[in-house]
Amino acid sequence: MTTPTDWIHAVPAAINHNIRQTALQHQDRLTKPRGALGLLESLAVRLAAMQHSTTPSVDAVHISVFAGDHGVTQEGISAYPQAVTTQMLRNFAGGGAAISVLAQELGAILEIINLGTAQDPGLIPGVLDVRLGPGTANLLKQAAMSGDQLAQALSIGRQAVARAQQNGTQLFIGGDMGIGNTTSAAALACALLAAPPADLAGAGTGLNRTALSHKIRIISQALALHAPELTSPLACLRHLGGFEIAALTGAYLACAKIGMPALVDGFICSAAALCAVHLQPATSDWLLYSHCSAEHGHRRILDVLQAQPVLQLGMCLGEASGAAVAVPLLRLACALHNNMATFADAGVQEALA
Repeated sequence: MTTPTDWIHAVPAAINHNIRQTALQHQDRLTKPRGALGLLESLAVRLAAMQHSTTPSVDAVHISVFAGDHGVTQEGISAYPQAVTTQMLRNFAGGGAAISVLAQELGAILEIINLGTAQDPGLIPGVLDVRLGPGTANLLKQAAMSGDQLAQALSIGRQAVARAQQNGTQLFIGGDMGIGNTTSAAALACALLAAPPADLAGAGTGLNRTALSHKIRIISQALALHAPELTSPLACLRHLGGFEIAALTGAYLACAKIGMPALVDGFICSAAALCAVHLQPATSDWLLYSHCSAEHGHRRILDVLQAQPVLQLGMCLGEASGAAVAVPLLRLACALHNNMATFADAGVQEALA
């Protein structure tokens, strides 16, 4: 008997190991000492293997920002009121948010998806409304979402990737918006890693020390409440996650399934990536990581994922902003790989063996 979430267990596409080896050999023939361009070299090689191409490119970028509210905000775990989620949807669509500016500068497609704000914003031009409810339930008291809501949120992420594929996208970026989502993401990561909340919970939107201690207590209590049910990654996601976190998880799984490189943003997106990798380990072959966020706990997740982020700029905004900032470096990595002369072409003597 099939279920609405069976697709998440599909085996991911395979990267091209022959192309990877060819790309590595090509890097060694370029007019530079081996390894002199550092991470730029390995990024180009990985993209070549992902794209099955000796000339990788990330000119065509698709950014999907998933938004949703969180019932746990009732517990006073955020410095901002829940109404900000809806207000930011309008800001995204109006071009005033950081990701709006960055997407325009990159020439990227930007779509905004409302999975469930506490307030019904009505029709906002430029926002796809697929609300699954007025935000998730309060995870301190009950499961954050129903099984049906989880399946729909995962599918919404998958659908975003399908739209990106139809547009000829070479790089998918997911973003998040949702007051309270650092609490959900930290709780989810704690459950997946069997880690204490103090290791993963951070200040989020700017909590002081007292408020952060309260946030840690809320996560601890929620983990204790749901402990008997946290028997699988999907169960952890349903009980502790958010609509947008589930959609991101679905998007990363979908990217891996069809063989599309995905650039993972900050703490929230990395928690979703962690869940996706727990569900299907080979998903990791298709994930690149843009930056190490200033949010406490992000480094822990990156270390577990054996991820090497491109940047460390002290960012912690979310909404795919860190990933967007990293795109020019990926483009430069591809340009260097594709356009630099080889020693033979330039008539430059190679290093002595």
